[in-house]
Amino acid sequence: MGNARFEYNHNYTMRTAFLLAMIEASGALLCAQKKPVTLEALQAWRVRARSSAARNPVWAPDGKTFLFLQGSDLMQYDVSSTKARKVLDLTPLDSAAKVPPDPEKFAWENRRVHERPVQWAPDGKNILYVSFGDLFWIDTAKGSFKQLTVSLTAERDPKLSPDGKQVAFLRDWDLYTLEIATGKETRLTTGGSETLRNGAPDWVYPEELELGTAYWWSPDSRAIAYLQFDISGEPLYPHEDLRGVRAIYEPQRYPQPGENNAAIRLGIAEAGGGKTKWLDLGDTVKQYLIPRAGWLPDSKRVYVVRTNRVQNELEFLTFDVASGKSSVVYKEKDQYWINVVGAPVFLGNGNEFLWTSERDGGRQVYRYSVNGKRPRALTADTRINASIVCANEEAVFFTSETLGERRLFRAALDGSSAQAEPPHISKEGGTHRVTMDPACSRYVDTHSSATVPPETTLMAADGSELAILRPADMRALEELDLQPASGYLFRAPSGTLFQTRIIKPPNFDPSKKYPVIVQVYGGPHAQSVRNVWPGVTMDQVFANAGFVVWEMDNRGTWGQGHGFETPIHKHLGKVELEDQRAGVEYLISLGFVDRERIGVNGWSYGGFMTLNMMLNAPDLFKAGFAGAPVTDWLNYDSIYTERYMGLPKDNAEGYAQSSLIPRAKNLRGKLMIAHNIEDDNVLFQNTLQMIQALESEGKRFELSLYTQKTHGVNGADARQMEATMLDFFERSLLGQNAR
Repeated sequence: MGNARFEYNHNYTMRTAFLLAMIEASGALLCAQKKPVTLEALQAWRVRARSSAARNPVWAPDGKTFLFLQGSDLMQYDVSSTKARKVLDLTPLDSAAKVPPDPEKFAWENRRVHERPVQWAPDGKNILYVSFGDLFWIDTAKGSFKQLTVSLTAERDPKLSPDGKQVAFLRDWDLYTLEIATGKETRLTTGGSETLRNGAPDWVYPEELELGTAYWWSPDSRAIAYLQFDISGEPLYPHEDLRGVRAIYEPQRYPQPGENNAAIRLGIAEAGGGKTKWLDLGDTVKQYLIPRAGWLPDSKRVYVVRTNRVQNELEFLTFDVASGKSSVVYKEKDQYWINVVGAPVFLGNGNEFLWTSERDGGRQVYRYSVNGKRPRALTADTRINASIVCANEEAVFFTSETLGERRLFRAALDGSSAQAEPPHISKEGGTHRVTMDPACSRYVDTHSSATVPPETTLMAADGSELAILRPADMRALEELDLQPASGYLFRAPSGTLFQTRIIKPPNFDPSKKYPVIVQVYGGPHAQSVRNVWPGVTMDQVFANAGFVVWEMDNRGTWGQGHGFETPIHKHLGKVELEDQRAGVEYLISLGFVDRERIGVNGWSYGGFMTLNMMLNAPDLFKAGFAGAPVTDWLNYDSIYTERYMGLPKDNAEGYAQSSLIPRAKNLRGKLMIAHNIEDDNVLFQNTLQMIQALESEGKRFELSLYTQKTHGVNGADARQMEATMLDFFERSLLGQNAR
């Protein structure tokens, strides 16, 4: 549907079929025998979905086979025969691993830390497998294994050396190497502690810069480059576990806007041991951030991506390891902020590399030179949002999230294919999750759309299908009374075009007036309205209960270009509220919505938006369920907040106007707030400050607290929360008694 065209009237908008293929197909989807989507049905389908979820394949170095898990079995798929064989049952390995004891005090670690549980050796014959922190070496031909480490202290973030002879890992915040043939261990660093992390990031870098690891093997396997994070200067947030007889103090290092970030050094350690050589990165506590680092292919140089603290200036540096001297390859500036996405992909001997940037509009793919020549764009369509998947000597393959869809594209390295609309490989619309082989000759594609569940296929690089690996599971469509999501485009009075979706109740009657639940996230670096299979969700439960469910992506959200994001700069919440209000007014204009029964529901940034809409537009929004809300941006983490709001000392007015706490007096509708007391991301102090303000103003509200040590609520707690949420909206907007 990428070539679809739409027309709009000159006043507000006209209702139109949305490009996301969210078509109303009630005749095909509904029948009397199908079960309604209740809370019980939702839980049953979640269990089924978890058991059948597809995992990303692990390609062999030669690209002829890949590994995947099937239950407890490690399987190997041969692409030429399109057949899979069992390598071995992993149960004996898991049983042999020494499970580290649970610490009395919780160790805060970011969910975005990236560790690979299965890795191929370069010879394509052996596999490194990690179980409960112990390392195992698997012979794929024999189906046998040997245990490399037996320790009650976990070996973390293991990485095979490029020659396959050693494995590096973290143990108690220090780096080690181990010779696979002999079992000889070498300790590369000393002094590691909870506050001095050799080769491991702090909490905020993975969360906000997606730095999932902090050490890298040199291509010649002789050395390791690593970042040392000294987090002793980061302020402590005083979490406490209150579930026992005695409270347990569980502080988290959590820098807030304007406070100290980690002190970071880049070290080079010889794989055989010896003294670390340090390279100067500048002042990372107050002045710089280090979102990326790694080696050049010659093993003589390392690169560092460095931004200023508010992230509107970026430098790409190379360091000569022998001399320690640095060179600036290129610089980039942005009026608002720079989104750092992915890592550079080096070509040949390392004098050129590929990377993406929004310097000229949409996120394009560029070919850079380490000699400082001006980057050359390999794509030119300002609508694309490129993320590099693979590159070879001829082309670069990338996915692009455009207008709610994600497809695979190809661009020639010589720039000859740069054009207004790059050729796409994915023939079907929707969302494609792609894992390509090392040579970029084949890929595994998991594809879905708003109306079709995920199907996993083996594809050739030209987009032709080679084999179906996992057919779409159609049982949800066949057994449940799922209500279709209809897509709309509308143009707001400001002239901005927005993508939206709507789910209507069963037996919808356009002559009636329905209550509405507005689902909202609304924050940067996220997109909600997408042409992807949603599965069975609370949206369907709400629709089954009689609600119209509405969602839109306001300005500030991801996937529609940098210009669509940046209007929120230095004043979070203002533009987003304006857009959400325009969206609801458009929805009301369709004629089937009761203006007096409009609710809003969101989590995290969506929780902030829920309170924002309830407190700053109380005439329109009558009920809100705010999950883990930011209530004052001075309470959130440094890297995220400063990117969008700047430093507090430079934008005091913006911070003050974005705070929701002084707006507590505006509450008129029904409000429920939900939060984990030990939320590591949006700290509970946000909710506590909001509670205090509401109580001081004599405002009535409801509160639902949870005891999990994470940002989201899951498991049995989530089931309880969803039942509470449904009760809340039924009482507030339908006038029904609590369940």
